Amino acid sequence: MPQLPSIVTKLLKQHSGPLTADLVLEPGQFGLGKVPKRLKPAFTTTSICGYCATGCQLKLHLDEEGRAINLSPQAGYPVNLGMACPKGWQALDPLDSADRATVPLLRDPDGKMVPVSWAEALETFTTRMKAIKEQHGRDAVAFLSTGQIPFEEMSLLGCLFKFGMGFLHGDANTRQCMATAVTAYKQSFGFDAPPYTYADFEESDVLVFIGSNLCIAHPILWQRVMRNKRNPKIIVIDPRATETAQAATQHIALKPKGDLALLYALAHCIIRDGRTDAESIARTEGFEELAAFLQDYSPAAVAERTGMSVEEIEALAHTVSEPGKRVSWWWTMGVNQSYEGVRTAQAMINLALITGNIGKPGTGANSITGQCNAMGSRLFSNTTSLTGGHEFAYAEHREKVAAGLGIPVESIPSEASMAYDQILAAAEEGKIKGLWIIATNPFHSWIDSGRLEALREKLEFLVVQDMYHSTESARAADLVLPAAGWGEKDGCFINSERRIGTLKKVRQAPGIALSDFRILRLIANAWGCGEMFAKWTDPEAAFRLLRDLTKDRPCDITGIEGYEMIDRMGGIQWPFPADRGEDRPAPGEERRLFSDGIYYTPSGKAKLLFSPPAELPEDTDSAYPYLLLTGRGTSSQWHTQSRTGKSDILRKLYPQEAYIEVNPADAARLGLKEHDPVQVSSRRGEMQAFVYLAPTVKPGQLFLPMHYPEVNRLTHPSFDPHSRQPNYKACAVALKKVRPHG
Repeated sequence: MPQLPSIVTKLLKQHSGPLTADLVLEPGQFGLGKVPKRLKPAFTTTSICGYCATGCQLKLHLDEEGRAINLSPQAGYPVNLGMACPKGWQALDPLDSADRATVPLLRDPDGKMVPVSWAEALETFTTRMKAIKEQHGRDAVAFLSTGQIPFEEMSLLGCLFKFGMGFLHGDANTRQCMATAVTAYKQSFGFDAPPYTYADFEESDVLVFIGSNLCIAHPILWQRVMRNKRNPKIIVIDPRATETAQAATQHIALKPKGDLALLYALAHCIIRDGRTDAESIARTEGFEELAAFLQDYSPAAVAERTGMSVEEIEALAHTVSEPGKRVSWWWTMGVNQSYEGVRTAQAMINLALITGNIGKPGTGANSITGQCNAMGSRLFSNTTSLTGGHEFAYAEHREKVAAGLGIPVESIPSEASMAYDQILAAAEEGKIKGLWIIATNPFHSWIDSGRLEALREKLEFLVVQDMYHSTESARAADLVLPAAGWGEKDGCFINSERRIGTLKKVRQAPGIALSDFRILRLIANAWGCGEMFAKWTDPEAAFRLLRDLTKDRPCDITGIEGYEMIDRMGGIQWPFPADRGEDRPAPGEERRLFSDGIYYTPSGKAKLLFSPPAELPEDTDSAYPYLLLTGRGTSSQWHTQSRTGKSDILRKLYPQEAYIEVNPADAARLGLKEHDPVQVSSRRGEMQAFVYLAPTVKPGQLFLPMHYPEVNRLTHPSFDPHSRQPNYKACAVALKKVRPHG
């Protein structure tokens, strides 16, 4: 094939990550004026999918200009094993949407959004944010970030905002999905450390899913369950007969939010009958206190609260503690998005610890993460924790980070940021005057979202940095900064099983949109603190800085050389320290934590934590007689649909208008038929939806998919006291038929 120097030059400019062997270079030829000896008509590279935290690797097929034109699942990757869900197959579609933000937009005095240059956008950003800081102080500006961008960008944002710009308050929308799991693990294990690997789906004898519709939310992980050759018992604990519940061995249709009481009753039975693991208990603290506490949680004591019989509870307790059986506990948003999610997660952790089901194949108390880089956010975003798995409160941690980044230690605050809900409450009270939203959409996704309209009036300056100008949040902004999306930049994600994988730039962002990394560097220079981030020249340079910061932390990844090594190894799970000696995992190897029985607490022992179950923050009554449940609608929908809604194919796979699942008995009593329009009302707002008759929901309960923008006008603003995570899953509503006009 003839050499194509112009094509290669353009490709190398567009693509800063390594290609596969389809592009062959002779030694020493990767330099100015050098071209590949041989270039195939089509080439490929790989990238981790940018939707959920399963972390599937996709094979991207590029044209001769280096632009991705198609994709397929990567067969040999240890996560997805050649599979992809509908979102993954259509991952390129959202990049071509007509509503992409292609140029900065600034609201003029007449309220109209008008295009401006990057120079004007940066000047406006810095001038107005500095004015707010000068007039109202450091605490008057905050940012709300995401679990959707690479952790190199997340960390640069947090470091710029707190160390360079001198502000304090910032949180990520990981608070909406994973804060409960983070807090539960930190308190119990001493560090935010999901202990499992995906192989455990295939190696369990008993898998218990609580508040997890795995078939819909994480379909590739459900396929991993289906690969289990041990003839496992699959138990789903969920008020609704979800797709996962229908496919399971056993569905326990628990009363809404009866999960914590049930878990306590199971532990009560197991301890009462002596079906515990003495060796594992010896590596815990608080067992005697837990045993005493559980005396009040016999099956009879919790039967009414759970909706289960004593016999059903006793039978389940035997199933999850049978000697010699590998038992794993799994949870997602049905637990996390709760007013008592931390204690519920810890009740599963307690069960794993007292039965010895941790640190071994097919075991664990395992949170399944929501967003593609929520784990990266947890370790590197510099929001609730100091970047690299450190804590703001510890002087030695601040000194280590300052030395590693080459910044003055006094620039690192010792105080913790306000949490997401506290930031929004402060804005509502007029204390937060400037708000910067990056790659998230709280005007749709936040609980009791109608309050954000009033909050907006209190803000002096709202900046939204996003790949679309059409999101609910972007439409409310004073300034929109156009950002590149997945497929248009490089970096790393970390998935649910702690596996680091790379994403690649395979498209140019449209117009003059830039990667978040480049936008942040421009802001640093405009602010006057660019020199502080001189070493952050590109995402891989940032990766190496952050990698070195993790030394001697539980998430130590100092043994990773760079992006090429991550690709070559099939992703790398943390920890991966440089001093591993001969203990080097093979490419694609899957590793779990705590096989040595040593945890990250000061004593090296896990903590057994508990407290009494709380009452529902909002129960039903005569005015609002139905309990509303929310969750994922289909595997083709994602969060606020700002991306999945751009795919013609995905839009055909789910209803375009909001629908509500109603039990046929309730529908008959209200005179409702399939597809009837109804009004759903709570004490906070109302919406319209179409009836879907569903015996999968119990009488007195309703279900709405979370993806439609009106849904969060209904949800209740209550929060877990430990994690500050919102309770999206249960609130009281009324339902009535909408009468046609005339």
